[in-house]
Amino acid sequence: MPRKLLNARKFHRVLGLILLLPFFGWALTGLIFFLKPGYKDAYEMLALKTYPLEQKLTLAPDPAWFEVRYLRTVLGEHLLVRTKTGWSQLDPNTMQPQAAPDPDKIKLLFQDACAAHPERYGNIVSIAGNTAKTDTGVEITLNWNRLSLQQKGKDTDRIDWLYRIHYLQWTGISSIDKPLGLIGIALVLILTLLGIRLAFTRGA
Repeated sequence: MPRKLLNARKFHRVLGLILLLPFFGWALTGLIFFLKPGYKDAYEMLALKTYPLEQKLTLAPDPAWFEVRYLRTVLGEHLLVRTKTGWSQLDPNTMQPQAAPDPDKIKLLFQDACAAHPERYGNIVSIAGNTAKTDTGVEITLNWNRLSLQQKGKDTDRIDWLYRIHYLQWTGISSIDKPLGLIGIALVLILTLLGIRLAFTRGA
């Protein structure tokens, strides 16, 4: 067998061993992304509980408003408006910006929303700013201007970690992960082209 062919086979084998770990990671994480076990709870959209409005609101049109939402929660009525700078919450009576409530009221808002799925959210154990932690390990964050909730638990962090493995974001540092990703792709292409060459080389 020609020496060049032997060297090509050896190089192909070494590349295959080098890429064995990322190939295994891609296959395993790809299977998980296909089956999506636990995704429903991990990425559940936690919605605020709303109640029927008790009074009608009459608004003077404002050309700066692109969208208006008026709703009622356990804390009372909320007026949300969207302008070119984003969402903001106004006091329905004064039309002035509505400051975020104190932690006790935020806790009421969280508890009311979490009651729909107690198995996941359990009970609120601490609140820091607009973020609460529950005794089930879930973290809930309130966006007051949009009046929306975002939740994440250990399962969410675990799935996000698998995504980082799949897309070669192993260190979490972009300046390192990006070159590593490019190197990995380059090695895969070299391995593929070398395999094609070996397959069609006489004497293989």
